[in-house]
Amino acid sequence: MPHSATVFLNRLLARGKFRHVQVILALAELGSVQRTADAIGMTQSSVSQTLAYLEALLEVRLFERHARGVRPTPACADLLPVARQLMMGVASGAETVSARHRHGQGVVRVVASGAATNGVLLDMLPDFGDQYPEIQIHLLEAEGQDQLLAIARGEVDLVVCRRPPVLPEGWEFHPLRDDRYVILCQADHPLARVRSLKWLDIAKATWLLLPVGVAARQCFDDIASNFPQPPRTYPVITRSLNMLWRLLRHRPLLAVLPLNLARPLLDEGVLVELRVGDAVHIEPIGILQPKAGMGEAAIRLGAFLRKAAAVRVRSRPEMRRPAERKRKTPLPRAKS
Repeated sequence: MPHSATVFLNRLLARGKFRHVQVILALAELGSVQRTADAIGMTQSSVSQTLAYLEALLEVRLFERHARGVRPTPACADLLPVARQLMMGVASGAETVSARHRHGQGVVRVVASGAATNGVLLDMLPDFGDQYPEIQIHLLEAEGQDQLLAIARGEVDLVVCRRPPVLPEGWEFHPLRDDRYVILCQADHPLARVRSLKWLDIAKATWLLLPVGVAARQCFDDIASNFPQPPRTYPVITRSLNMLWRLLRHRPLLAVLPLNLARPLLDEGVLVELRVGDAVHIEPIGILQPKAGMGEAAIRLGAFLRKAAAVRVRSRPEMRRPAERKRKTPLPRAKS
């Protein structure tokens, strides 16, 4: 009769070691017992014995042996994502302990969207680091569902993101910066020199598109549906930021993107905004944080970000969004 999951859990808790996880991951990556031994500082026989011990513990074959080395079995492939997650947790724990040994005040695990990183954290985190050098910030970029998964798994202290449609249970959102869609191009694009742009001007341009399903693509589709003819589009369709910035900087293209996503290149003057029609506002960028149980370091970072955002809004009042237009601003319509 097969054992239950509880039996295997108790075995792993009683007899499992982090070293076992390290061996599995290294074997799967390197495909060789000898290379694994060299990589993690063990002897070849020790790696083989560790693997045999773990296979006996789990009562399943984890690797198939062949002439050139080893390859993961389907059972091992199922375990690899869990093993990677476990090792990431161990590494994070080591960082936390190390920070405490250096007389630090703790570690803050932050997950941020691309727009939040570019529009908020690039400005504010360096100043926070200068003011609180004893606090470590572990920053990971993720979007949408990956952010919510990190919250559900307890892997994050703060999330800097756009306001989600539904807040996770026990969490609250504090807005930091308003956001809107902008039409962007390189600073020396011919349209950047036009004083009073009309919809027909941009309808003739070549556009760089994001994939279908991305909100900014929907905004572009709504705009383009009113052009007199289908717009010309560039053959590369991507949401890779590196590729987007490269193409926008070196090709005469237009793109519809959130302001905060492009803020660093706009501030540097590398890209410019083409103003046509009314602004299309979207949910603000802000902090998603637990209502209770936050550590001291996370509390300090959250308070710092909120204060820094408030100072910036007072110094740049033109960025404020009129309350009455917060959710009702229509999408821009092309005019003939």
